[in-house]
Amino acid sequence: MNKRDFKSLIDINTQEFKRIIQQAIEYKELDKKHSIPRTYVNRTLAMIFKKNSTRTRVSFETAMYKLGGHAIFLSESSTQLNRGEDISDTARVLSGMVDLIMMRTNTHEEIKTLAENSSVPVINGLCNLFHPCQLLADMQTIVETKGDDFSKLTVAWIGDGNNMCNSYINASKLLNFRLKISVPNGYEPDKYTLDKFGENVELCEIPGSAVDGADVVTTDVWASMGDEHENEERKKVFKSFQVNMNLMSKATKNAIFLHCLPAHRGEEIDDTIIDSSYSVVWQQAHNRLYSSMALIDFLLSSSKN
Repeated sequence: MNKRDFKSLIDINTQEFKRIIQQAIEYKELDKKHSIPRTYVNRTLAMIFKKNSTRTRVSFETAMYKLGGHAIFLSESSTQLNRGEDISDTARVLSGMVDLIMMRTNTHEEIKTLAENSSVPVINGLCNLFHPCQLLADMQTIVETKGDDFSKLTVAWIGDGNNMCNSYINASKLLNFRLKISVPNGYEPDKYTLDKFGENVELCEIPGSAVDGADVVTTDVWASMGDEHENEERKKVFKSFQVNMNLMSKATKNAIFLHCLPAHRGEEIDDTIIDSSYSVVWQQAHNRLYSSMALIDFLLSSSKN
């Protein structure tokens, strides 16, 4: 079997990335007409969740249903992982029963172990290092609002150098857009990712410098899942990294604002931003469904016996 995994964006090339985005847009149009082909009848996706989810679970479960297949939700507490079963053993068992495995978990090592021991494609639904599925939806939203010539675009990342920031670095490499990153000292993105894939990245000490001239401004919560114990400290450190109207005014006239959600209004974003004319976050969130469909289609069609 020629198995393809999606552990991070670097598992696909530029042409494949653009193909997935375009397929997502096509699925979106087909869905408006209630005419999505049920290509994957009798195919099953197992979804393992070690971390809570709204968008990832609903998008993948609905995507599989609309494509004619079936999705199984597996929380950590409801599986033998909770009793100490090794992920490698879980991978061997599940991949003999299902056609795809998606996992939302703590470490990238767990995603890699799952993929190494699975005989079917594995999808990284989120881990500490990357969130590649969200970037598919983000890039789809950018194409829908800004066109598909990424080389003309400047994207500003403001806030924590977290898994989303790392995935934006990967996306900037693959799609050749300029990425300006502004994070507090000590909260920089992953050094290996930045060194290896950051040729289009500019690090800016001041958020205003990153947003200046940007076509897309994006951020995330200041304390990601697993960092909640640092929440009060991070509020102090990140206070000057809030995306507000003053900051957005430094972007281009037709700039858009993205946020992977959930958002903490009044923290990383001013309460007015998410509902402003800059914001396309609801379009972005809904695109998780169509980018998930396109990814499923890509992996199943690419991983054939």
